[in-house]
Amino acid sequence: MKLIVVTAALSLLATNAMAADLAAKPYVKAPPVVDPVWSWTGFYAGLNAGYSWGRADTTIAPIALPFPATQFGAFGRNVDGWLAGGQLGYNWQVDPKWVVGLEGDIQATGERWSRTVTTTSARYGSNIVGIPGGTDFNSIATLTGNLSYDLQWFATFRGRVGGLSDPQTLWYATGGLAIGEFKYSSATTLGIQVFGPGLGGTTPLGAFNFPIGAGVSTTDTRLGWTIGAGAERKFTRNWSAKLEYLYMDFGTKTYFAGTANQADVSFHDHVLRAGFNYAFTSTPVVAKY
Repeated sequence: MKLIVVTAALSLLATNAMAADLAAKPYVKAPPVVDPVWSWTGFYAGLNAGYSWGRADTTIAPIALPFPATQFGAFGRNVDGWLAGGQLGYNWQVDPKWVVGLEGDIQATGERWSRTVTTTSARYGSNIVGIPGGTDFNSIATLTGNLSYDLQWFATFRGRVGGLSDPQTLWYATGGLAIGEFKYSSATTLGIQVFGPGLGGTTPLGAFNFPIGAGVSTTDTRLGWTIGAGAERKFTRNWSAKLEYLYMDFGTKTYFAGTANQADVSFHDHVLRAGFNYAFTSTPVVAKY
């Protein structure tokens, strides 16, 4: 019996010694837990529509004439209209509060403007066809310009940077390059109304019209810059809606240089539009504990 007890004790000691020599059981970390939060990183595309308030400031060059016609002055005109188009971009959510990205868009517009501008001279001594210098008749010269200006389409290529007021709502600033296609048309006419008899006569005796600037039209693509701001909110992981304002400036261009239709036209625009985006690669943010 003593031999059995001693043998059992030795066996227990050997087992404890072997267990002490074994490595500790490795710690297995719990798998990451996915929080129900929103990610802004990835490609997106969408559509938009809105309205635009443009301004074309125009200066028509003086016209050399043998008649004492009053020259056109500088004037501005509103070029307003609807717009609609689409956008494509990519966002990087650099941390839980900040998003940066790149976006390009293209818009068709209904921004159109047309105007007839006129100037009228004082009465001057003339001959029967209105040429100045005579004393038997007097005339009034009227200078008329028929003008139109259209922004047919524009595109922008911009950077975006913004902050998240909550995981679903982005407030951002944006700016970059603007490209627009414009159409400008002009036709200038000189009209002479002759009166008589003599320098003080007021009886109409004849009218003459001279198309000194034949009707011309041109379409050109102009480069400019844009800056703006907006807000965008996700209402699912992939779908979001946005409201955006842009200011665009296309500088000044000279049209029909060296002709009776020569004019300098500067153009800037205010754009307000609403739209929606679909995010193709939106993924949840993984939080590790």
